[in-house]
Amino acid sequence: MIQFLRRNAPGMLLVLVLGTITWFLAPYISFANSVIIGLLLGLIVGNVYKIGSSLETGVQTSSGKGLELSILFLSFSINYRNIGALGIESFLIIVVMVFTTLILTRYLAKKMNCPGNSGLLIGFGTAICGSSAIAALSPQLKGSKDDTGMAIAVVNLLGSGMMLLFPLILSLFSLSPAQQGIILGGSLHAVGNVAGAGYAMGPEIGEAAITIKLARIALLSPALIFMHFLMRDKTPGTPAVAFRLPWYLIAFILITIINSLFDFPKSFIDGMKTTGEVLLTLAMVAIGLKVRILSLLKSGKRGIAFGVVIFVVMTGILVGLMGVVL
Repeated sequence: MIQFLRRNAPGMLLVLVLGTITWFLAPYISFANSVIIGLLLGLIVGNVYKIGSSLETGVQTSSGKGLELSILFLSFSINYRNIGALGIESFLIIVVMVFTTLILTRYLAKKMNCPGNSGLLIGFGTAICGSSAIAALSPQLKGSKDDTGMAIAVVNLLGSGMMLLFPLILSLFSLSPAQQGIILGGSLHAVGNVAGAGYAMGPEIGEAAITIKLARIALLSPALIFMHFLMRDKTPGTPAVAFRLPWYLIAFILITIINSLFDFPKSFIDGMKTTGEVLLTLAMVAIGLKVRILSLLKSGKRGIAFGVVIFVVMTGILVGLMGVVL
């Protein structure tokens, strides 16, 4: 324990200080949440000041273990009973759309030569719930944290843009409030994007959109397992080892099941969610400290292009399924 603190304390202290500054700034910055602010602050500090070797270990621990722990706490906000609020037709549309998007993500990320694992992370965040989904998948992927930072930046950038654009686009068509809610809740990236766009169009549309979005979030656990399956090592003779789930993902799935079976006090759920958001913010600060802006900008164009393509493809699947099923 003493050796662990000696190696990690300086870097973790830096992350904690920057995280505290992030939480102080967040209420005054309306266009970004603490996750994005933490990532940006880490980017600025890490690129203005060179992080010495004495800090690197603690920063690395904060980014890796911080992500794993954050999704365990955030898993308390996932409840499979939200699926029950949908009709069977709407639920089938969401399931087919999400898993088809994940399959296409695997294929298109290679076709478009997305750097590293950024395409997989952007596609997964687009299909499920933005930053939290990216944070959940990231520890499974080996490679640079640049991919995670870029994916979160791309998904939040596109999510904010689509939140403003989609109500204008949907107003051009003769759609019922339920149909508009399905499109918003089934396509926009984060819960905040869905709520902002949905309630801007009216309370009925907002409620329908949030219900659909919650069903997408409830699919996070099976989607993680599915992505683990898609990315497994296909070397002959090693199937069992290749599909061994990491400990944090097993714990994540168990927590979501327990949370769906039992009613925990709202104060407890809110506390777990807040703790998860705090840990996720710290992890984003640490990731930002390690990302080089020049490298991010160089690969960011392809990341944004892929984000747009996978969003358009997913929305097209959603609208097509609505036309067939509903």
